Amino acid sequence: NSRYQLYELNEMLRRKIIRKHMDNGVSIPCTDGVMIDDEAEIGADTVILPGTIIKEGCRIGSGCTIGPNTVLFKTTVGNNCVLNSVQAEEAQVADNADLGPFVHLRPLANIGEFVHCGNFTEIKNANIGAHTSVSHLTYVGDSDVGTGVNFGCGTVTVNFNGKTKNRCVIGNDAFIGCNTNLIAPVTVGDRAYTAAGSTITEDVPEDSLSIARERQTNKENWVKEKKPYREKKY
Repeated sequence: NSRYQLYELNEMLRRKIIRKHMDNGVSIPCTDGVMIDDEAEIGADTVILPGTIIKEGCRIGSGCTIGPNTVLFKTTVGNNCVLNSVQAEEAQVADNADLGPFVHLRPLANIGEFVHCGNFTEIKNANIGAHTSVSHLTYVGDSDVGTGVNFGCGTVTVNFNGKTKNRCVIGNDAFIGCNTNLIAPVTVGDRAYTAAGSTITEDVPEDSLSIARERQTNKENWVKEKKPYREKKY
């Protein structure tokens, strides 16, 4: 008859579900903020840490560490994965993946075995091959990425031109330098490199280095002449 009574009922069901998973070999050392859908599947020896919410349609393998502060929806996670502060919707994560902190997997993100996704990375409608590293501050959308690829910090797959979405293809063992913009549709071949700060608009052949940036120009005494700063009062 009240919101508080509804809370009490929900809390009874929440603890019943948690108890069921504990009895099946799942470790939940602190139940604070842990919410698990009644039909979720979780393998033995997986650890669920505080603040984790496992919504409908989720399957999690054995030997994983999920959380803290992870939210999963219609997502499948393999065995021996680590998901630390991850938000995932309609995604697939293969065995031994290491994700987080602060990773967002949007629908149709397909993460391969032994993939690492680090701080503030976002994956959407993309296939990420095994042993690939997407370490930090990177967006990979509408892309097919091979195995053993390294993404430098600040990489963006520029997949939307204002009218249509386009895909990028990145071959095996490619190295994408920091602050690279890949203007889709574009293909980076196997073992190809892009130089840091490049905007790639054409295909990069395998075993090649692509450099797409202006030469540095230094204008001496520009600051003294233009005085572009505010006068400091201290």
